[in-house]
Amino acid sequence: MSTLPKRSAVEQNNTWELKDLFANQQAWDASYNEVKESKKKPSEYEGKLNSPQSIKEVFVLEDDISLKLERLYVYAHLHHDEDTTNPTYQALLQKAKKLSVEVSEALSFITPEILSLPEKELDALIDSPELADYKFTLQEIKREKAHVLSKTEEALLAQVGNLSQAPQNIFGMINNADMKFPNIEDENGKEVPLTHGSYIQYLENPNRDVRRRAFKAVYETYAKQKNTIAATFSANVNKNMFYSRVRKYPSVLEMYLSGDNIPKEVYTNLIDTIHESLPLLQRYMNLRKKLLGLNELHMYDLFAPLVEEYKWDITYDEAKQTILEGLKPLGEEYLQVLRQGFQNRWIDVYENEGKRTGAYSWGAYGTHPYVLLNHKDNLNSMFTLAHEMGHALHSYFSDEALKYRDAQYTIFLAEVASTTNEALLMDYLLKKSTDPKQKLYLLTYYADQFRTTIFRQTMFAEFEKIVHERAEAGEALTPQELSSIYYDLNVKYHGNEMNVDQDIEMEWARIPHFYNSFYVYKYATGFSAATSFSKKILDEGKPAVDRYLGFLKSGGSDFSINILSRAGVDMSSPQPIREAMSVFEDVIKQMEELTK
Repeated sequence: MSTLPKRSAVEQNNTWELKDLFANQQAWDASYNEVKESKKKPSEYEGKLNSPQSIKEVFVLEDDISLKLERLYVYAHLHHDEDTTNPTYQALLQKAKKLSVEVSEALSFITPEILSLPEKELDALIDSPELADYKFTLQEIKREKAHVLSKTEEALLAQVGNLSQAPQNIFGMINNADMKFPNIEDENGKEVPLTHGSYIQYLENPNRDVRRRAFKAVYETYAKQKNTIAATFSANVNKNMFYSRVRKYPSVLEMYLSGDNIPKEVYTNLIDTIHESLPLLQRYMNLRKKLLGLNELHMYDLFAPLVEEYKWDITYDEAKQTILEGLKPLGEEYLQVLRQGFQNRWIDVYENEGKRTGAYSWGAYGTHPYVLLNHKDNLNSMFTLAHEMGHALHSYFSDEALKYRDAQYTIFLAEVASTTNEALLMDYLLKKSTDPKQKLYLLTYYADQFRTTIFRQTMFAEFEKIVHERAEAGEALTPQELSSIYYDLNVKYHGNEMNVDQDIEMEWARIPHFYNSFYVYKYATGFSAATSFSKKILDEGKPAVDRYLGFLKSGGSDFSINILSRAGVDMSSPQPIREAMSVFEDVIKQMEELTK
């Protein structure tokens, strides 16, 4: 019997106000019919996109249809996520998804047709005063021109699309459906099931035997499937190499960085700068060993709690108030919008029956953003609220400052604003805290974020780079080869303070992100950029705040690297990562002081 309330029983004040998107179902239906009708119009321009006027008209039409579709889709999706069992909104979401595919098809001729123009004509369009609002769009289209093939070849590649999903789909089936872990013995000698979901909970168990048993059971299970998973992983790498060669990229890495126009140096700089900071991670490992009272630190001790469970109840109202205090350094313009979000029902706060799990920020251009939470009265939930409101305010300021087409920021930038909020909140809590136990609890929370978000994700990124380089050089990716590369990286990163258990060599086999290639580095760069921003805001005050607000108002109006650079964070240099590392060093020092 579920103890969660039904959606209808949730207090209205703790729910989001979706009437700000559509007044009612009739308004949604009317807009749906309008989009259904207007998606026929773009075809009138097919074969005629050769003048500034015709291109401007089709762009205006594309924006109008896309924006209306976005609102329809977001409204249906948000309603569905409130209660995923509700058949009305299941149907509405299906309708929105189907319409989305139809609209994509109706607009699909625009980019290829513009790309088929001779280079000179394309350059003239980019400089045309009539198309000034679309200059960045046209520059982006031109940048991809070298990697777009003929119509026939593109049609052929589109058909290969389903095949290219195979490695990821096969891994998903092995990992989520077929993989079965044995039961393990818990601290009371009772047999308990081990699952993907419970694995991290067992690694956080204060009882070391439970941690070790869970660790061994997981990697022994993966080791039994190593040949199949290595073949699947290798197929994914081969797929990447096929696309990079067909699309004429120098390497797979450069193909994946190209989407956001990220220079290769950003990737290699991250790895090199983290290498020079490995002594800091190893110093933290040493401190972890000392605080856990161990002679030897093992891989299964990495998630063990360093502080006896510190009970800290933080109600939702207290969380909002604390965040408003913690984000004061961002100035009144920022706080005013944040208060607006708190007061005007942007947020769906608590769990209810059927509600989607987790948390996110989302919305449609022209209306305020929305935030989904499943709030519990604890520290983690307070940081989640600060994080998601960081996303929401990034979207709000971008939408307010820019036209629809330029407002959407890239994934490369997405985690910066959310993590900056967390860093400022953490700084505030640490300065305010007078209880040594509470302070150590906060510092541990923060130190582990550095370990998992910067060091661990960079190690993953380095693994992907080495593996693809070896495959591109014609080497075979056997299970032994993959395990050896992965094990050696763990030794390199964790150093002599860590007893690197042989079992960890199989961890590469359980990371789903490796099938979304060259993505994980964005967690590390985003966290570094955010730490750098928060440090500048706290050290410099107003000039840094103004630059930061400029960043929030830039959306996707330029290349990500340029947007960050204008705000004072140059991700093509090691500086932001070094600034993040100096904050990490300060956290370790404070922990060492408290535990002398």
